[in-house]
Amino acid sequence: MRDDLLRDLIHSRVHRPHAVAEAAARRRRPGSLLAEHGKLMMIAADHPARGALRAGGQALAMADRGDLLDRLCLALSRPGVNGVLGTPDVLEDLLLLGALDGKVVVGSMNRGGLAGTAFEIDDRFTAYDAASIAASGFEGGKMLIRIDPEDSATVATLEAGGRAVGQLAQHRLMAMVEPFISRRVDGRVRNELTAEAMIRAACVAAGLGATSAYTWLKVPIVDEMERAMAATTLPALILGGEVTEDQDAAFASWSKALALPTVQGLVIGRSLLYPPGDDVAGAVDAAVSLL
Repeated sequence: MRDDLLRDLIHSRVHRPHAVAEAAARRRRPGSLLAEHGKLMMIAADHPARGALRAGGQALAMADRGDLLDRLCLALSRPGVNGVLGTPDVLEDLLLLGALDGKVVVGSMNRGGLAGTAFEIDDRFTAYDAASIAASGFEGGKMLIRIDPEDSATVATLEAGGRAVGQLAQHRLMAMVEPFISRRVDGRVRNELTAEAMIRAACVAAGLGATSAYTWLKVPIVDEMERAMAATTLPALILGGEVTEDQDAAFASWSKALALPTVQGLVIGRSLLYPPGDDVAGAVDAAVSLL
């Protein structure tokens, strides 16, 4: 991120806050959710708003906003990348930088379940709502639904998620639901990455809201992925998860999942923004080649 661009961005936020809405109104919207390769290839950048700044071995990898924006702009500029997922602060920075023309933009909605907190499962909707996503001209909203059988706060998140799915559908906007069966292990929330857990989570997520017409699922790679994806007819996107040193194995698992009929693309964040070797363009291009 050049110093002059960063200064201009900060200047706009200080002196021209209305520039955000102006940039959203000017943005050229995509003609489809899918790119020319027939899939949706999104870069995810909603982690910081949950206080989750780690990428690989770097505890504060995502803490430098200028560096994060630089990586995002590079990733979004690569051929075949046609979307981005983020919270208002990140997406508005990208709007002001002119990086969202022609891209599928999905706003992250519930970020209240801060990582590592006692209230993490009570994942309140503290960012976008359906009305603000529609007003910004974005293509959809994303919500994380973690189902902890031992935490009664789960039901509040489920209720809010169902309401958000319905409200997005009223605007004919995608509701991207990321479901997990989760449990606390040594005081920390851990997602259960098995086929059985994913089947249960996907079935619950598919039934949220007054209609599923605009619902897409965002799911992790699990063993027996075919069984997990057979649980629903809803379109699904594969998430990238934690940064791994064995990137070839990650790419192989994504490629295998993309062959399943309901899987319509990838939503990858830290694995491509902070890859081993730090070659963002190379990692993004390799992911696009899978499509």
